[in-house]
Amino acid sequence: MTLDRVAAELEERLPGRVTRRVPFGELSTYRIGGPVAVLARIRSEAELAAAAGVIATHRPRVLVVGRGSNLLVGDGGFAGVALLLEGHFEALDLDAGAPDDRLVRAGGAVALPVLARRSAAAGLAGLEFFVGIPGSVGGAVRMNAGGHGRETADVLRRARIVDLASGAAPTARGVAELELGYRRSALSPTEVVVAAELAVAPDTPGACEARVGEIVRWRREHQPGGANAGSVFRNPPGDSAGRLIDATGLKGLRVGGAVVSAKHANFFQAEPGATATDVARLLAEVQRRVAEATGVRLVPELLMVGEGFEELDLAGRPRP
Repeated sequence: MTLDRVAAELEERLPGRVTRRVPFGELSTYRIGGPVAVLARIRSEAELAAAAGVIATHRPRVLVVGRGSNLLVGDGGFAGVALLLEGHFEALDLDAGAPDDRLVRAGGAVALPVLARRSAAAGLAGLEFFVGIPGSVGGAVRMNAGGHGRETADVLRRARIVDLASGAAPTARGVAELELGYRRSALSPTEVVVAAELAVAPDTPGACEARVGEIVRWRREHQPGGANAGSVFRNPPGDSAGRLIDATGLKGLRVGGAVVSAKHANFFQAEPGATATDVARLLAEVQRRVAEATGVRLVPELLMVGEGFEELDLAGRPRP
């Protein structure tokens, strides 16, 4: 198998939807990282099935990008196929379910802040916490994203999944089958969340939008903007990763163009000129220093893929 052959077959099945050597900085909130060898922009389940046929045959490395908000690609790039869901996967149905069992159906590519705001404007409560998470519905299911005391498992009814490795028909899975836990699920790297059904409750639009506004104000006050990926470490049981990093005196710690935020210690900023290696080395250094000072080995939440991290001593980092 060569990537040239994979790219050629994808281009044949998905004309105009495949590009090569795309800088990952165009696809991520960190705005850094080397090139993705092959990028396929998928607009429908039929196109996803076509891509799955190629992937199941040749078995290249696969990366589902989402909104790139919890992802760092190495400076050497990603030597595989990246999929970006668009079009049909950005659909949002606010009128799903029965009158006494309200649901929102959202495509896997729907941005979580859009989901929260549109649901609130329609007087559908329960999804307000998503407004501060810069990811997609598919990413939220995969990572059981959460904040402000709630997480995806609290509102998810079922998700529609396509397995690229098997090329089989989509399946619907409930929360128990997905095995959602703290920032994890049972989904494999080749399984794609194409849609999800989320439970909501009727409320007034004003009340829903007020809760959204409160969360937005809290985020602006306590979390930095700019080029970052949100929280880079998971919270250890009964504690906060940000508190441990701050208590160790690491706010402002810098490696190259990457720096621990002075506003929130579990946010690492990528300044102009920063590299993915800078960010990764900063993670490793913070992990080492916190472990030495407190005895707690922080576990990365940030997914790091591609070339450039081979010599990095970063214990417990999630694998694609």
